[in-house]
Amino acid sequence: VQLQASGGGLVQAGESLRLSCTTSRSIGSFKIMGWYRQAPGKLRELVATITAGGFPNYADSVKGRFSISRDVRKNTVYLQMNNLEFEDTGVYICYGGMGATSYWGQGTQVTVSS
Repeated sequence: VQLQASGGGLVQAGESLRLSCTTSRSIGSFKIMGWYRQAPGKLRELVATITAGGFPNYADSVKGRFSISRDVRKNTVYLQMNNLEFEDTGVYICYGGMGATSYWGQGTQVTVSS
């Protein structure tokens, strides 16, 4: 199972980005999918998740600014990030939970300049 993340980049504070995570297997196979981020010198933190039933969950720091969604036909999960802040800078890593196994994609770098 492979997860391919894309969509990162360099933006200014207040701007938007949309990340994509495409899986090699039907996303319906995953009980949950989501995004973590890793900033330099910080622990990896959960950003957002979406369940197989389509229920989202967000870290407090991104509520109201980020939105997670999925397109079953494209086997893709999206993270729409609006009003980006400098503190959102980091490597965003896609993951999927299938049974007792977690699958991780490579990261995509998001850099927000203040």
